[in-house]
Amino acid sequence: MTDSGDRIEVNGEPARMEDMRVLAQTNYGHFSAMQVVDRCVRGLDLHLERIARATRELFGTTIDPERVRACLRHAVACSADPLAVRVNVFARALNRNRPAEPVDADILVMTARPARPAPAPLRLKSFRYTRDLPQTKHVGTFPLFHYRRLAQQAGFDDALFVDAGACISEGSIWNVGFFDGAGVVWPDAPQLTGVSMQLLQAGLARNGVPSTVGHVALDDVARFRAAFFTNSSMPVQAIASIDAHGFAPDPALVSTLSACYETNPLQRI
Repeated sequence: MTDSGDRIEVNGEPARMEDMRVLAQTNYGHFSAMQVVDRCVRGLDLHLERIARATRELFGTTIDPERVRACLRHAVACSADPLAVRVNVFARALNRNRPAEPVDADILVMTARPARPAPAPLRLKSFRYTRDLPQTKHVGTFPLFHYRRLAQQAGFDDALFVDAGACISEGSIWNVGFFDGAGVVWPDAPQLTGVSMQLLQAGLARNGVPSTVGHVALDDVARFRAAFFTNSSMPVQAIASIDAHGFAPDPALVSTLSACYETNPLQRI
């Protein structure tokens, strides 16, 4: 049985108007986005760990990973096709006047057909910005799309963030990596530790490709041969330029990185 793929459920049931009202009125919660293939996900264990950790941080309570998996299984059960899935964790019982009180979390699962991002290398414009709670994939995404908008208004494709010391951290909705000719360097400025980045790091290690974490200053990008970004919808995409500095195309590097990523097994929901 197949359908359009578009589905919104809360705690395993079709979402109600009251659920949507809570989400619209109180922009507080966290999420994880993933690609589902044959009802499997690469890095499912990492997504579940992220959800559990952020729930403790934002709501002061625990969330059973098996409950999350049950909600995921129910949402994807009607489609055998690949799906883009987002798991939002929020709390209908949250008291906005007393948000420090522990509260049980609700699980919203949204499914859709996967988007197909353009494969062309991206031109990035840098901005000095650090997300609130950068280690958490929270729903406060307004600045991310605002800076992407500013970048596009300036003739670029997307935004790249640097911290107060002009060190590169992350992009609008992705992590960034650099290749120095010998291996990959990941910036160490405050950022989200993305699931796709972790999978790529594991794949690099598995295939003997050096991978380190260190300071990457904005004015030092010229020492790298190539740059790329990674997120759930595009595990590896080349970066064409950062501000005025351009990178030469390196399709062999993209192919190697993609192959390393794909060595991570799909995990059954």
